Amino acid sequence: MTADIKLFDRPFFGYLVSRSSIGMANTMLVMALGWHLYQLTGDAWSIAFVGLAQVIPVYAFFFVSGIVVDYVPRIWVVRGCALIEAIAIFGIAMLMIDPTPTLWAVYTLVCLHGTGRAFHGPALQAIVPNIVHEGVLDRAVAMSTTVWNTAMILGPALGGFLIAWFDRSVYFVIAGIILFALLGYALIPTFRVTHTTSRTLRSFFDGMRFVKNQPIILGGLTVDMLMVGFGSVLVLLPIYAIDVLNVGAESLGVLRSMPALGSILVGVILASRPPMQGAGKKLFIALCLFVGSILGFAVSNVYWLSLIALFVYGASDMVSMNIRSAMVHRATPEHLRGRVSAVNMLFIQTSNEAGDFRGGSFAAMFGPVTTGVLGAGIAALVLIWSRWQFAPLYQLNRTSDLKPDV
Repeated sequence: MTADIKLFDRPFFGYLVSRSSIGMANTMLVMALGWHLYQLTGDAWSIAFVGLAQVIPVYAFFFVSGIVVDYVPRIWVVRGCALIEAIAIFGIAMLMIDPTPTLWAVYTLVCLHGTGRAFHGPALQAIVPNIVHEGVLDRAVAMSTTVWNTAMILGPALGGFLIAWFDRSVYFVIAGIILFALLGYALIPTFRVTHTTSRTLRSFFDGMRFVKNQPIILGGLTVDMLMVGFGSVLVLLPIYAIDVLNVGAESLGVLRSMPALGSILVGVILASRPPMQGAGKKLFIALCLFVGSILGFAVSNVYWLSLIALFVYGASDMVSMNIRSAMVHRATPEHLRGRVSAVNMLFIQTSNEAGDFRGGSFAAMFGPVTTGVLGAGIAALVLIWSRWQFAPLYQLNRTSDLKPDV
């Protein structure tokens, strides 16, 4: 029956174009800021504050973003957010023309960019079930994640060369890529969600309440947040490139692309296969590999070994990401998608941006190698703890077994 259902229709194609553009621009921005700020200051705190500036809006607008995504047409939200992000990056580009830019102004514009992302991320997640048929939802999630990770490869790889060629003028290119996403969004029509309840103070907390009452979803989000938040090594890459591996901006771009290369390989496999069986057991194995890859990268001072470790890092994380995304899409009622997506993005961006602040600050205090080893150890402890704290998560057979509680 699902063989006759079209996956690559006009709206979904537009979505993929836009999501890949946004992904490329965001990874290029973070990598470029990490490279230039560390070159300017030689201080890991300068990188840590980029993560802090990005995550503050996520917390500040958490409740508002979910309501907006549920009650305002989601395509309007993503278009507006793309415009805000492009303006912020253009402002950063103007500041970085100065040989000694005012750092507080840079961080302020990074915060503005993060404000756009605080609404953009939940809207991008929530819009997928509106533009694809339920029969191909798992494939759409896998394909969407694969396209995202393709952008994670192209963004840093291209970004490394663009930094080498244009140096600080690269931010103008990044702003242009964000604007290109608006062309893809033009292919997506306006969808309105019908609500059976009114907007009350209680409704602001419905997303959190829903996740709290779903132990499998809560477990998946919590484990990812803690393991990535304490274990991620991506923020350390500019420091490793300059101080440990002694390589240039082009090689940094390749380093930053390797996790996404691992992710896309696994994503293509998942998208071409039937729904995963034994999802919980495979998730645990993937998380064990994730811990091992963090430790391997942390202790490596050989470039090609670091590349291999980062490839495994991305490949194992893709399994977790795919299972987690499918669980959220499958179990969430339509009228709660925006608020649940906001909760999901709160967990994701806490692990990523707050994790970047943690990694940068730890590197400033303990050095990059010690930070990486500590991250691997903490991630291992989180995995052991989650085995009994969220036992149903690792007993899950298929994500399609989860149904919305309406």
